Amino acid sequence: MDVSDLLTSAGINIAICVVLLSLYSILRKQPGNACVYFTRRLVSEPVRGTGDISCFERFVPSTGWIAKAWQATDEEILAVGGVDAVAFMRLVVFSIRVFIIAAVICLFIVLPVNYYGQDMQHKEIHSESLEVFTIGNVKEDSKWLWVHCLALYLISCSACVLLYSEYKSITKMRLAHITGSPPNPSHFTVLVRGVLGPRIIHTKDAERMYRMLKSIDPRFLDRSLPYCIPGGAAHPFMVPNLRADSVSSTTSMDRLQSSQRRKECPAAFVFFRTRYAALVAAQVLQSSNPMLWVTELAPEPHDVYWSNLSIPYKQVWLRKITTLIASVVFMFLFLLPVTFVQGLTQLEHLDQLSRRVPFLKGILKQEFIHRVVTGYLPSVILMLFLYAVPPTMMLFSAMEGNISRSQRKRSACIKVLYFTIWNVFFVNVLSGSIIRQLTVFSSFKDAPTQLARAVPTQATFFTTYVLSSGWASLSCEIMQPFPLICNFFRKFILRTKVEPSSCALTFPHHTEIPRLLLFVHIGFTCSIMAPLILPFLLVFFFLAFLIYRNQILNVYVRKYESGGEFWPIVHNSAIFSLLLTQVIALGVFGIKRSPVASGFIIPLILLTLLFNEYCRQRFSPVFKRRPAQILIEMDQQDEQLGRKEEIHNQIRSAYFQNPIISHQVSINSNLPLSRNTSHHQGDEDNLHGLKSLKPFRYI
Repeated sequence: MDVSDLLTSAGINIAICVVLLSLYSILRKQPGNACVYFTRRLVSEPVRGTGDISCFERFVPSTGWIAKAWQATDEEILAVGGVDAVAFMRLVVFSIRVFIIAAVICLFIVLPVNYYGQDMQHKEIHSESLEVFTIGNVKEDSKWLWVHCLALYLISCSACVLLYSEYKSITKMRLAHITGSPPNPSHFTVLVRGVLGPRIIHTKDAERMYRMLKSIDPRFLDRSLPYCIPGGAAHPFMVPNLRADSVSSTTSMDRLQSSQRRKECPAAFVFFRTRYAALVAAQVLQSSNPMLWVTELAPEPHDVYWSNLSIPYKQVWLRKITTLIASVVFMFLFLLPVTFVQGLTQLEHLDQLSRRVPFLKGILKQEFIHRVVTGYLPSVILMLFLYAVPPTMMLFSAMEGNISRSQRKRSACIKVLYFTIWNVFFVNVLSGSIIRQLTVFSSFKDAPTQLARAVPTQATFFTTYVLSSGWASLSCEIMQPFPLICNFFRKFILRTKVEPSSCALTFPHHTEIPRLLLFVHIGFTCSIMAPLILPFLLVFFFLAFLIYRNQILNVYVRKYESGGEFWPIVHNSAIFSLLLTQVIALGVFGIKRSPVASGFIIPLILLTLLFNEYCRQRFSPVFKRRPAQILIEMDQQDEQLGRKEEIHNQIRSAYFQNPIISHQVSINSNLPLSRNTSHHQGDEDNLHGLKSLKPFRYI
């Protein structure tokens, strides 16, 4: 591929971006599309009408949304999207900063060294092959290779400093979220899985039982028991502890209780009076059998993935192994389209295609068609295949048995990240037959050399991939094509009223974080190998900064908050990319017979590993556990301000899914909660639910 092919690909993608962004600026002004492009505002803010936009202005592209996205502050992003949204935008800001530094170093120092690395007659710039701009053009035993070594040191040090700063900032933000937000029910709640020993009540006379329970005075309820909601019960009950003046009710209950048996209840929520008590209970091994009475801090009420609570805990490990195997199989099946895509980027494969399909010979000889096929089409085909990956990985993550939506998204995020880095980077770098791709790392000591030979030659593909999958995909993200089509279908085909809440979407972290981290990975590994990719990467990240801010402010609805728990994934991925870049540089310097440069890379690898270990010890525990010191201080503050009773009243109904009557569990606790909860449905609905109940559990 030469410079003219790259410019052709860039021109096509720039035209697509301009058209889509202009179309977006028109569509967002149409009142009928408000539920697509202003979903969050419609859900969380009062409707203010369509404004004073004239009929003509509604159909003229404008850049007002760009100014609003640029001027938005981190405080506004935090108020709208929470810590998760701010942490995501910090990933974009980190990428912009580190690649500005890399671009200045590599474009003005490394690129000239690459271009003049061989004693050769250069063509005109538009006719030059892109390979002359890579490190592959530097001759062996060149004294200028120390420039690449120095550039790698500067980039690695800058990246580590920025990573440390961001990790520290987001850690403080997470702690401030814990201490500064309103009382969170999840701080007082422990999820117990593998609960053993329930008693079974057969509701043979559901109507009489409902009336009897309804007539019980709440004063007779036992206040020494903590709350519990079984995960598998559709209509949980409150088991009353009746006193002497309610003997008749006790007799009725005894008649209804027909048997007792030991059987596992999938899950239960247990509430405590203090945050510290819940934290201690969640970290203690409750049983000699680790598969029973497994405790962990509960997720937020809106974060609970209710359908997975009915999965027995003993099945979770088997489900994780099964989904891991399925993910690996899916990953290797994806080798087929990737191999086909790589065939299009290589000239000899196009010649073979022309010989086998004669009618394509004349078409492929046309200069423009040839440039499109080799420079643009491969990355577009790969991007289309990759759209099937996030939904598949989300399905696998749901099958694992994750008990919260944020856990499911983090699990899917990790799977998609591994998948994209393997298939987009490694498989494309080590292009060739599928057998070669599977056997190329048969000897690990040859890995740096293999990567060192392959990465510079594939830098042109990654440059076009940034253009197509980067620029164009961001334009599609802001257009929201699928919600737009659904909105059109419901309004003009089905003619139904569209409620904003029915269109509300949460931010797709499992797709966007892997996408950004893939481009960070490509940027690091190609920075000193092929610096020409850096300007296109910077355009991508600047565009991402504007588009994602706009989407967070206007489109995506925050339904739950994880407090930036995915940031360790970002940090670990960036460290992996840095280490891989250093290993590839080690191999390149070895191939180029520069032992001095190779020797200087080894200390850099060790320093990067030490930095990562320090960050893991210093910051990572805060994202896995809640600090007991902070929780104790919050408990003391609540007690001093007299807010404990108010907090307990809020907790009582936080985790109920359409409950009839609250459910209690008898577990020894020095700090229990107990009270009745209000009914959320009418008497007739409750009665109907009682009549349809199967035998239910209480502990």
